[in-house]
Amino acid sequence: MHRPEESDPDYQQFYFLMNAPALYNAAATAAELHLFQFLSEHPGSEFEEIHKFTELPSHQLRVLLHGVCAVGRLKRVDGGYHNSRVAADLLASDSPDSWAHTLIGWKEIYYPAFVHLTEALKADTNTALAAHPGDEPTLHKRLTRNPELEGLFHRAMASFTLASIDDLVDREEFSGVTRLLDIGGGDGTTTVRLLERYPQLSSTIFDQPSLCRIAGTTDAGNFPDRIELHVGEFFDDPFPAGADAVLFSHVLGIFSEEQILTLLKKAYDVLPEGAGYASTTTTSRTTRRRAYSEPGSACTSTPSPAAREWHIPPGTTRHGCAKPVSPTSRPFRNSPSSTGSTSEPNSAQRTSMSR
Repeated sequence: MHRPEESDPDYQQFYFLMNAPALYNAAATAAELHLFQFLSEHPGSEFEEIHKFTELPSHQLRVLLHGVCAVGRLKRVDGGYHNSRVAADLLASDSPDSWAHTLIGWKEIYYPAFVHLTEALKADTNTALAAHPGDEPTLHKRLTRNPELEGLFHRAMASFTLASIDDLVDREEFSGVTRLLDIGGGDGTTTVRLLERYPQLSSTIFDQPSLCRIAGTTDAGNFPDRIELHVGEFFDDPFPAGADAVLFSHVLGIFSEEQILTLLKKAYDVLPEGAGYASTTTTSRTTRRRAYSEPGSACTSTPSPAAREWHIPPGTTRHGCAKPVSPTSRPFRNSPSSTGSTSEPNSAQRTSMSR
């Protein structure tokens, strides 16, 4: 009798989903063991050679190799193992942009949190934080108690950023910026790439104390005259003044609508007339960015500085500029405490803005 799951892609996807945790962790473990790097240097290695390199028990290694082959990251040809094209491209080095760092970061930090998802949704709070010592309200702050895990987390974030940063760096608007404020700039990965590209640019990285210390030990240290590290908390401390552009790179997406508007208002308050901000989020290797705002463009505030309104008309896309609208269109204000708006923008309507 014909079984629909044998040919139905929906069934096949479901069965893959059921095995995904095991397959993901097999690939992440191979990355931790530097197996992809080994096979890059020794392609076609047979089982005994890999056994000698990893020093794993034979049965456990056989299971691991079977899993990594099943997920398509390794292939076995005539008894020898080879990296897949994707593994060779993304996982076979220890460079800062290797996705191996992201795989390991997810395995050690994010995957353990997923078991709390149902509980967290019901409680409307991050119950997974209990796994990390401390009473700080965010993961970033609690990780400061564990420097080894914090370093792993930021290597993963740097890898994730570097895999998608070219699209941001290529934005021609940065050629007109002289002083950037990089909110949540972390170890300086994004700032460094921008400074390498734009010689007129200097940057202030605004982040919590431990991350500013980390930035001082990375490539950010190669630009002592062009990078300033400013310690502070996003919501508790004022943003430093003096910048003519503000960057939120992989920052806003983790916050609520109200918190996002609070941060955008703080950015607005420290920017001079005609300045703008850019915000990026990332899916896979493609940077999904809200358009950078310029003076005189469609993404401008209303003429009255006191009003500080941006009009988000129906149909505005997540990554596009707000278009000029008639006075009858419904606005939302950039301050959460403002009144006069009948609806908050949803995630598909957020856009960039200029002063």
